Amino acid sequence: MSSVPPPRKTAAELRSARWFGPADLRSFGHRSRAMQMGYSPEEWTGKPVIAIINTWSDLNPCHTHFKQRVEDVKRGILMAGGFPVELPAISVSESYVKPTTMMYRNMLAMETEELLRSHPVDGAVLMGGCDKTTPGLLLGATSMNIPAIFVPAGPMLRGNWGGKVLGSGSDSWKYWDELRAGKITEQDWLGVEKGIARSHGTCMTMGTASTMTAIAEAVGMVLPGGSSIPAADANHIRLCSESGRRVVEMVWEDLTPARIQSHAAFENAIAVAMAMGCSTNAIIHLIAMARRAGQDIGLKDFERYSRKVPVIGNVRPSGSTYLMEDFFYAGGIKGLMGVIREHLDLSCITVTGKTLGDNIADAKVYNDDVIRPLDKPIYGEGSLAVLTGNLAPSGCVIKPAAMDQKFLKHAGPALVFDDYPSMKKAVEDENLDVTADHVLVLRNAGPQGGPGMPEWGMLPMPKKLLKEGHRDMLRLSDARMSGTSYGACVLHVSPESYIGGPLALLKTGDIVEVDVDARTINMRVSEEELAARRAAWVPPPVRFERGYGWVFTKHIQQADEGCDFDFLRTDFGAPVPEPAIY
Repeated sequence: MSSVPPPRKTAAELRSARWFGPADLRSFGHRSRAMQMGYSPEEWTGKPVIAIINTWSDLNPCHTHFKQRVEDVKRGILMAGGFPVELPAISVSESYVKPTTMMYRNMLAMETEELLRSHPVDGAVLMGGCDKTTPGLLLGATSMNIPAIFVPAGPMLRGNWGGKVLGSGSDSWKYWDELRAGKITEQDWLGVEKGIARSHGTCMTMGTASTMTAIAEAVGMVLPGGSSIPAADANHIRLCSESGRRVVEMVWEDLTPARIQSHAAFENAIAVAMAMGCSTNAIIHLIAMARRAGQDIGLKDFERYSRKVPVIGNVRPSGSTYLMEDFFYAGGIKGLMGVIREHLDLSCITVTGKTLGDNIADAKVYNDDVIRPLDKPIYGEGSLAVLTGNLAPSGCVIKPAAMDQKFLKHAGPALVFDDYPSMKKAVEDENLDVTADHVLVLRNAGPQGGPGMPEWGMLPMPKKLLKEGHRDMLRLSDARMSGTSYGACVLHVSPESYIGGPLALLKTGDIVEVDVDARTINMRVSEEELAARRAAWVPPPVRFERGYGWVFTKHIQQADEGCDFDFLRTDFGAPVPEPAIY
């Protein structure tokens, strides 16, 4: 029996009609102010008002093109009979914002939610892409729950230097180590600097930006294939216009995030993340996004999918050769989802109003070395592995596909640093007492300790080891790392050391043991000794005594909970009502 489509909204039922419709003094003011800006009543009367949340700024190279792309979105909205309004939001540029953009993801989420709630808008187009803008925008739109569609910024074009293809981040770390080891010259390094980022758009490796936009598509919040389109491709312009057209229809259909973001939709996103060789940051953001949608997603779900969905996206840093431009030409996320369809719930509804199965029915792969078949993966399990033990009772994460496989099972003495400056200074000392068997440890770099959980987790290799020819070692921290990074880096240790997690009790010389196959991480220290160390532990000083930083440290949750603010949880208090209009 065919399902009956839900009734379409009438013009009188539009949310914006509360502002513009009534024959009273307050609505007179709303209409007259719109006319003050040069609009005629015919432009908004009876039409959905669509907010375009634009995270463009002069200090966000990933979003440089949004200054023009917003006009393309507006064009689509107008074509479909909507009324577009642009509402700028904090840009959260991964390249420039310090101490870390993770400090401000939740600020963007709050800003997005309140922009949508406080203005006369019926639907939203969310324009983001640079790492934290994707989850930030989606978190806010989910909490507000009006029809919304996400427009990814798209990855930049491949980098180039001296005939070599360069990948964002990954080659920065690689050639920086080569420079420190004396293998390339300063002039070479300048060439890398000039050639690694040569168009607008996000990192073109499978970093956090492409990970999160792909996750947004897998959840159902992006038009099919939209997350893989390069920023400089004309297809991206068409995506913007099409997204504008589609969101107008979503308003009439009342197709809200709550109707799209089911538990199964987030499980689809985990499966896609594992298959594409995702960033470790996927865990934190996806948990936060799911829980905002009222879905109980946690580390256990990532571990379950890690065991059954292999990495088939042969894109750096998990892959060895290809970049996001190649991935797009090979079929993109749509093609990848077609390959792993047996691991997906194809009945999930998406922003198209159709199911995921409908969206990928015609999915094709055009290069099966870039998007591998399931029986020829680049790594036999998923992109990420969740470890637990006496060093991380609430869990931590490692990216097995992007590391030297000899460290999958390793035990070695810890070399512990309490802050980044002292660690950075020590690794440049060629007389440092360190071997390739050591476990390099940085603590006080978590959500509160960093503060904000900076991307410090790819701890620099000691110069001494680089000159000996080593390019990887086991590294451990409560920090995050860039999705463009690689190496045997254990991250997100939870609870963090700054609040007294077991990592705070580790000492230099203690044996740290990691077994990725068994999913364990432990320090060989007796319970009696740990109890004595805990009794002697002194909490570090408070990071902030005022301002946003004070709010952050008072309310930020731990990594295994998604680093959301506790007061933004779906179950925290009654739903926020619509604003009164008098």
